[in-house]
Parts: sequence; structure tokens; C-alpha cells
Amino acid sequence: MLIRRRPSWELPESAATPEHLFFSRRALLGAGAGLAAFAALPATAQAQAVGDPSGDPTKDLYPAKKNPAYTVSTPVTPEDISANYNNFYEFGSDQMNYSVARIAAKMPRRPWTVKIDGLVEQEREVGIDDLIRAMTLEERLYRHRCVEAWSMVVPWTGFPMKDLVAYAKPLSGAKYVRMETFLNPKVAPGQNRFVYPWPYVDGLTMAEATNELAFMVTGIYGKPAPNQYGAPLRLTVPWKYGFKSVKSIVRISFVAERPVGLWEKVQGREYGFWANVNPEVAHPRWSQASERDIGTGERRPTLLYNGYAEQVAPIYAGLDKTEKLFM
Repeated sequence: MLIRRRPSWELPESAATPEHLFFSRRALLGAGAGLAAFAALPATAQAQAVGDPSGDPTKDLYPAKKNPAYTVSTPVTPEDISANYNNFYEFGSDQMNYSVARIAAKMPRRPWTVKIDGLVEQEREVGIDDLIRAMTLEERLYRHRCVEAWSMVVPWTGFPMKDLVAYAKPLSGAKYVRMETFLNPKVAPGQNRFVYPWPYVDGLTMAEATNELAFMVTGIYGKPAPNQYGAPLRLTVPWKYGFKSVKSIVRISFVAERPVGLWEKVQGREYGFWANVNPEVAHPRWSQASERDIGTGERRPTLLYNGYAEQVAPIYAGLDKTEKLFM
């Protein structure tokens, strides 16, 4: 009899909390001076113009097949909670109310292109729909841990980042992957705050980017992701604090020098390049020993590398002597 050995982080999947609809068509359309012009658009163009995922051109790919290798024991966070608890400073700084999701919904989803450049065989700019259809989508359940000591469990849909790296065909001199988000202050009021060096930038080493856990996200809860999650393309690296998971990506560059992320530029003492989860290493202003699950309200002990140490610890062997891996 074949017995499959489970990785240390893989646990039986709990029954997912039924998802709830949290945007109505009417709320998204709203009222205002542009309503007449909006009404003149075809239905699909209307949906894309206001960021409504129901109009996403790749919606036929959802729900994607679940990958049983990536699951957790704690309950899936209800959609209506995770959808309205967002750190997305481009759209506002209060993640605990509905304003971020409401404002983000106004960002157009199409047209959207992703530029792939730097140390690659051939630089290119690809439409998001072409990129998504060039990959094989799957669903993974991941823990998500914010540096602010809250957490959630969500079913991401997307594709392994190592597939994107293969698609880009980087040259041997590429040591890091630098990712950059959109820049559009007209729809993202937070980008009018010049205290932050927009656009949002962060990066990974090539070893991190090609690790099995690094995941490029296009959907959530079995459908295209709403804008506040970082649509139409975002990163999730579940062993790191959430600010490393760049949202709404428009540029992916393969580079020789280590990129400096937005939060590292703003406050490098608190938000470093590595940002790996570790309960023993406190943030300068609060403990990281425990976390609050936003779905259940329970407080749980924080796990080293957010519970994914078996998969990622070898990446950092020896680096702890010269690098601050957990800041």
C-alpha cells in the first residue's frame, strides 16, 4: 500500500466557511456625473471599468482544480471578512472598514499589461489575459500572516511563481526578482500622499521566487479576485509577512542587485528585505509571538516561517550569520 508522507505544515482541510456575496452590482455602479456615459458601455466593459470581477475575461477558468498538497487545519476565513479587511495603502490606510474595498473597486481591470524586463532573454510586455492563459491555474489554501500580528486563511487561485520565472527566461546574472505595482493617483487616492515613494516595489531572491510555495495569485474563493486583494495579479509568499506580497503588479524585473522595497525605504529598521515570520523576533513596536485570526477572533501562537519551515528554511542556511532574516 502506498503511504504518502505529509509535510510538517500540511494538515487535514477543515470545512470551508460558505462564501458570501459582498458587492452588489448597484453598489459598484454607484451614482454620479459619469453614470450616463457608463450606461452607454457594453455590459462586459462596464464590469471591467469599475473593477467588477464578474466581467473578468478569464472567469471561465474558475474555479480551478484544488491542489491537495496545500491545505491547513484552521477554518477558511469567511469571504465577507477577508474582502473587507485589507492593507492596500494605495486605496487608504484603514483596513478595518469597507472604504478600501469600495475605493479599490473603481480601479479599471482592463486593459492591463505586465512588463517583463531586465536580465531576461527578451524583454516583453504581455496582456494579463494572455499571461494567465499561458499558465495552469490551481487553488491552494495558505495561511496569511500580516506584520501587524493578524492572520487569515484563504483559498488563493493562481500559478507557481517558478512557472512565471520559466516563462520570463532570465539570464544567469539575475539574482533577484523586482516587482512593481501600478501607479494611477486618479483612482488610487493614497498615491497622492507623497510621504510614500510610489509605486509600491518589493522583491525576492531567485531562490525564493522559485520555491514551490511562492505563488502568483489571480483569483480567490473560486473566482477572479476582486481589486482589493491585489487583482489582477499579485504575489503571495506565505512564509513571509504580508507586505512582501506585492499587489496589482504591472512590472516584473530580473536584476542583479537587491531591490529596496517601499516599506524598507520608509522605515528600514522595522521592515527589512527578508521579512520572514518568526515568533521569537519582535517588531520594534509589538510582539510577534502570537497572532489574531480575523475570521474566528482567536489568538494563536505564531509559527516559525508561518508554519512553512520545512519548505523554506534551507533557502536561508548560513545567511542568519550575516542577514536579519526575520525583520
